[in-house]
Amino acid sequence: MKQILCFGDSNTYGLIPNTTKRYSFEERWTGRLQQLLGYEDYHVVEEGLCGRTTKFTEKKRQGRNGTKMLPFLLETHHPIDKVILMLGTNDCKEEFHAEPEDIANGIEQLIIQIRLHNPKTEILVVSPIELGEHVWEERFDPAFHPHSVEVSKGLKEAYKQITEKYYCDFLAASDFARPSKEDEEHLDIPGHQMLATILYRKVKGVSSYGSCIY
Repeated sequence: MKQILCFGDSNTYGLIPNTTKRYSFEERWTGRLQQLLGYEDYHVVEEGLCGRTTKFTEKKRQGRNGTKMLPFLLETHHPIDKVILMLGTNDCKEEFHAEPEDIANGIEQLIIQIRLHNPKTEILVVSPIELGEHVWEERFDPAFHPHSVEVSKGLKEAYKQITEKYYCDFLAASDFARPSKEDEEHLDIPGHQMLATILYRKVKGVSSYGSCIY
């Protein structure tokens, strides 16, 4: 059986937009991916945490720095055949003053950690969906800034360069899904379904995705 570790933030956790609740296993993309792959040959491990970053340490919440946590999880879930990395949205917060290249460096550090643990583990880097134009407003998430939106738009190209350097698979979630209108930050159910479908095709080696953005 192949084991797939999904390492991400609230969009991997399955946070319901504009709430503190979580989508059911069947609704969030990790659970849907498990259903599509089947239970006989694949085991999808969910490791999503709200607020998780690639490499930044949040002042108000502990345990959000991805580089501090990933090595432990690689050991916890060993052996791992594939890691799906989808992080970067929280790195765009005003608190971290990060540009796309800074965030991509965090992804690079995570890739190196995986390679050090097991050079044979396959890595699929997924650049996250873009933030909505008004995500920084008080009614949504004031932890962000207007510039955060532009930073989120630059992650696709920055991540792509890193994956080419390390010969990792790459997928841009922003090519297929947008943030919900409820909070301009998180996936809604159609977004989770779309991402699961695209990732299923990627895992199974289907090269053509068609026009899938909704």
